[in-house]
Amino acid sequence: MECSWKTVLLLVCASLGVQYTAIQTLRDSLPGPCQRAYHCRSRYHRDSRWAALCDDNWMPIELPQKHILLFATTRSGSSFTGQLLNQHPGIFYVFEPLYHVQQAFTNSSSRLHRTLDRRALLGAYRDLLLNLYTCDLHFMENYIRPEPQDHITSSFFRRSSSHALCSPPVCLEGVVAAISDSPDEIWCPKKCGALNLTLASMSCMSRGHIAIKTVRIPEVGDLRTLTEDPRLDLKIIHLVRDPRAILASRIMAFSDQFRAWKIWNATGRQPRYVDLSQITSTCKDMAASAKTALQRPPWLRGRYMLVRYEDLALNPNARATEIYRFVGIEMEDRVRMWIVKNTNSNVSAPSEWNYKYSTTRDSRATVESWRLRLSFDIVRTIQNLCSDTLDLLGYKQVHSAAELRNMSQSLVEHRTFPPLT
Repeated sequence: MECSWKTVLLLVCASLGVQYTAIQTLRDSLPGPCQRAYHCRSRYHRDSRWAALCDDNWMPIELPQKHILLFATTRSGSSFTGQLLNQHPGIFYVFEPLYHVQQAFTNSSSRLHRTLDRRALLGAYRDLLLNLYTCDLHFMENYIRPEPQDHITSSFFRRSSSHALCSPPVCLEGVVAAISDSPDEIWCPKKCGALNLTLASMSCMSRGHIAIKTVRIPEVGDLRTLTEDPRLDLKIIHLVRDPRAILASRIMAFSDQFRAWKIWNATGRQPRYVDLSQITSTCKDMAASAKTALQRPPWLRGRYMLVRYEDLALNPNARATEIYRFVGIEMEDRVRMWIVKNTNSNVSAPSEWNYKYSTTRDSRATVESWRLRLSFDIVRTIQNLCSDTLDLLGYKQVHSAAELRNMSQSLVEHRTFPPLT
């Protein structure tokens, strides 16, 4: 009798891997020869606690070869950029897992957690990233609410954004592995059922590389301990975008949170309660990270690449090729086909254009469309608040409403940002 899922199930047997009870349950449930159709891995040591689960012919399996972090801010084009990595069949992609950490801290009744102590939160972020990069998805059970039962959850944030989490072995073998191109949050849970974190850990091990997108870590300096961890080969893709475009996108996507800005944009009158920090903090963090990289610290050399969303949108195939070259993975035709399909769309439904995480658009036509949506008064205010960031990243300022609306003149300077070596 042959084993299911193409004869091999991969199981994590290291101390940072799948928990014993989950392994034992899965092992006992496998029929016939499949009961022993797993491998144990131990890159650093073979822990005796797991020896009983491994047969005499166990074979070591290396940790994922490449660890990729898409480091961005909200509404900077990170959903689109993340999908460039998600399309590669050898990459296990996770969309914003740090969401669960933030939610757990925010919802805690503890006074320490209510104050969202920055050091504690960043420490929790780094701990989760490290465990995910070693394919221990069970570590997320510390933060997912409601708490998973028997390592199964229906509350994994944006699971549908990951091919790996909607494909075998995570999803039933009869389910089509490809995710719908439309932004359908229901498709994967409906077809695949609740997420089994044990199977997700197995899928992570089988893919060979792991990429994670986050918009919740403020500065690249907060990642230093991960870049210096000997277990990881971390590559950081720092995605930036014109802060004026970021604000325009946030106003559209998060109308409740940015209501004051929306009123200001519509009426031309600045409300007294408008929260300027909603954009100034973004500018500060982007500039601080870029300046850190410009100092070329040893812990970032060979690990950092700055990518402007505008450059990616205007020349997606060339920029995607550079990203793949930087992370050390060959870009497959499947990725190129996705780029063609998702950057030249002029027929997508209005509902998709309004969807927060849509990745289908005519990228050339929309890269500076914010200039037609923001009032000059708001643009001028952002320029005053973020002038250093604009200059550092190569975004031109405008000095009149006519200049703002003149779409024949790009506000994106020609700049090159080679990977840090």
